[in-house]
Amino acid sequence: MINRFSSRRQQIHETFLNDRLRGAKSYDRIAGYFSSSILEVAGEALEGMEGKIRIICNSDLDIRDVETAKAAEIAIRKEWCAGVEDKYGENGHPRFAKLYQLLKSEKMEVRVLPSSLFGLIHGKAGVITMSDGSKTAFMGSANETYSGWKLNYELVWEDDSEDAVHWVQEEFNDLWNHPKATKLSEFVIEDIGRISRRYVLSFEEWLRKKEPAGAIVETPVYRKEYGLWAHQKYFVKLAFEDHVSGRGARYVLADMVGLGKTVQLALSAQLMALQGEKPVLIIAPKTLLWQWQDEMQTLLDMPSAVWDGRQWVDEHGYKYPVAGPEGIRKCPRRVGVVSQGLITRGGEVAKHLLAGSYECIVVDECHRARRRNLKADGENEPPDPNNLMRFLQEIAYRTKSLLLATATPVQLYPIEAYDLLDILSRGNDHVLGNDFSMWRRIGNRKKVLDIVLGREEPPTGFDETWEWIRNPLPAARENDQLFGSLRRRMDMSERDAVLEGNKIDQISPIDKRRVERLAVDFFQQHNPFIRHIIRRTRTYLENTLDPETNEPYLKPVRVQLFGESDKEAIQLPGYLEDAYQAAEEFCRELSERMRSAGFMRTMLLRRIGSSIEAGKNTAIKMLGGLMQEDEGEEEDDADEETQEVKQSTSNIAKTLTDKERAVLLRLIGALEKHKDKDPKFLELKRYLLEKRWLEMGCIIFSQYYDTVKYMADQLTLEIPAGSIGIYAGSNKSAIVKGGRYIRATKEELKASVKKGEIRILFGTDAASEGLNLQRLGTLINLDLPWNPTRLEQRKGRIQRIGQIRDTVFVYNMRYKGSVEDRVHELLSSRLEHIFDLFGQIPDVLEDAWVEIAVGSKEKAREVISSVPNQHPFEMKYNRIERVDFESCAEVLNNIERLEVLLKGW
Repeated sequence: MINRFSSRRQQIHETFLNDRLRGAKSYDRIAGYFSSSILEVAGEALEGMEGKIRIICNSDLDIRDVETAKAAEIAIRKEWCAGVEDKYGENGHPRFAKLYQLLKSEKMEVRVLPSSLFGLIHGKAGVITMSDGSKTAFMGSANETYSGWKLNYELVWEDDSEDAVHWVQEEFNDLWNHPKATKLSEFVIEDIGRISRRYVLSFEEWLRKKEPAGAIVETPVYRKEYGLWAHQKYFVKLAFEDHVSGRGARYVLADMVGLGKTVQLALSAQLMALQGEKPVLIIAPKTLLWQWQDEMQTLLDMPSAVWDGRQWVDEHGYKYPVAGPEGIRKCPRRVGVVSQGLITRGGEVAKHLLAGSYECIVVDECHRARRRNLKADGENEPPDPNNLMRFLQEIAYRTKSLLLATATPVQLYPIEAYDLLDILSRGNDHVLGNDFSMWRRIGNRKKVLDIVLGREEPPTGFDETWEWIRNPLPAARENDQLFGSLRRRMDMSERDAVLEGNKIDQISPIDKRRVERLAVDFFQQHNPFIRHIIRRTRTYLENTLDPETNEPYLKPVRVQLFGESDKEAIQLPGYLEDAYQAAEEFCRELSERMRSAGFMRTMLLRRIGSSIEAGKNTAIKMLGGLMQEDEGEEEDDADEETQEVKQSTSNIAKTLTDKERAVLLRLIGALEKHKDKDPKFLELKRYLLEKRWLEMGCIIFSQYYDTVKYMADQLTLEIPAGSIGIYAGSNKSAIVKGGRYIRATKEELKASVKKGEIRILFGTDAASEGLNLQRLGTLINLDLPWNPTRLEQRKGRIQRIGQIRDTVFVYNMRYKGSVEDRVHELLSSRLEHIFDLFGQIPDVLEDAWVEIAVGSKEKAREVISSVPNQHPFEMKYNRIERVDFESCAEVLNNIERLEVLLKGW
């Protein structure tokens, strides 16, 4: 029998939908769009059904988003969160509670299909199985929403004939079982439950509760990205609890590259800013200042201001002119970001910062704070600090919490890690105790390291151990049986750092035996290094199962390397050999009158090795006296020696001899003649097109913008219909298509990569840090960086949280017999080992390039061999505990949160 319904003639939600669903056994529905608002129309009927409700509906997912189960889960989560603000409001709580129960009980199951697969699902239909087993089918214009059934003008055509039911059921089954049909993720289901309980806290209410999740769970990192991983939540919770307890958070965050240190630090700083009234200061290398501000704004909706050397610039780009260096004390936001270069140079600005008082200070790349007298046998010597280290030693007294960040807490010697703890301990006795502590005594530092490294047996027995344990006494959370018991018996709060020595008579015999029994455990698992250096490795997170999910804490992403064997090195053609020889001859001539000739040689050879275009342009600029810096290399962050060398070469053209000028002209001529035969471009084209890396998406890195621009221009001739992105500093970012060069913002480029519109992206090192390119599956290094650490930073753009592939491909290009090849030859046998020890190649290996460049292979070997073969602390910093932010339903009022963060210093 056929029945026809029109919302003009009757209330179709009652005369058809509810009437048919009441007492029905099951319901299969093809819906254009599905909304929880359907429960306001047919909630009771759906809840009262005996069997299952299955709904297949549209989604704005891209078909490439559902290529893997993990990718689909992430994509559905992001789509849900993108519009979730529309679902907030207490009026919706009842229907969300009903929907949650239906989904959680699996009485209702929803699957989504990417719109790009069939286009929009305009064919809306359903099959309802009645209580007596009979079935009816319907078709019509109504979506499965409140508006569709109750507000809009809709038509419904019902047909209970066997043919009609079979036809609609067949359509439903094909869509439901389609390989691209994806279930709602567990996150979405649980978030529906959270929204049903959602309650907005005033700022004062949140302060009293001291619950970090309320200020976190609705930030963009949760609503627009992937949320926080277990290791990130652990650190944020730890730092926040220490800060509000009065202990102050004092930690070195030493996670490996690609594990999200910035968001952990920024989120911790935001929580501290909200809890206190003083400023938050972030100190970072100049190349990272704007990246810090961008990530805070886009991931955390966290206002901040960056000091650009003359004025403050807020998150919207508005500038706040000031009169003189003292203006640095007038930051227009609660959070201010400044360059390490201001401190390494010294001067008035650094003095003004030292005069301030802070809620929290964050220092990125803190390994740059080092002693000048660093040596293997200098552990008991007082440090001779460089400018950054001295500044941090002084400003540590001016802040409640201090968070230092580096992937390499030890570059060469264990004393470097001790020096970082010493900085943390200034003004906070919880780290190393007071001035009388065994951990702090100058002449005792070698003994401290010997015990921690296992080079010396730790003390045993109560009398020997007691002084090490009581000053400082660890927090109860470290070992409640020992430290918690002692704190309770001695009436010590968590704010108290030192158990006074004169209370030894109050220690019970039971506690003394407990101290003796747990002494070894204390020195191995609870010493200050383990307590205050938090380090998680990718290997640990990828291979350790979360007991609650029985899945790894982090999805493993393997790296397959190309270009590592001798056979894979690119043969140096004759014309490039001639160019190399001309560069060598030029530098030999130069060395007779300039001590910086070694630096010049390195720069020339590296640029020629990057691309013919970069080498040619460098020679031309040297000839004309315009020195070109590496893209993104920031002079004010360089060490004093590097700055001096650059200064000595800045006016080279003014003193060139006729012979030197002639050699440079010969070099330029050789490169100009063969600029269209660049071997690295031919190799790039082979990998992208013949090996089909283009299909997986590729990020292509170079240190030099000249190389990036040249390669992009050449490549667009090969694939004129494709869009090629250039991601570079100094407002040079662009999209190249069909030979046209269109300026673009970095945000536009990142968005285009996410949408799959750009599958080839060229980038400079200035752009590489903090860039998240999980969509791309391959990476090509056109040249090897001056600082080997940058190889890991580049790889971290695709081997990072959120990558949907199990394996990513990385190709390191190098010419056989070049400077890069000679360094690679020396390092290749140890790079993997060094990386496993440190999680990131130490910056000190940069010195190997210099020694190779000036022809001293033996000195280069000395630099490399100086890296210890065994990691000093065996990295026992893998700490994971279950932290649940996601289910938090009591959220901080966002307007009030922003009001606090928008206040200036």
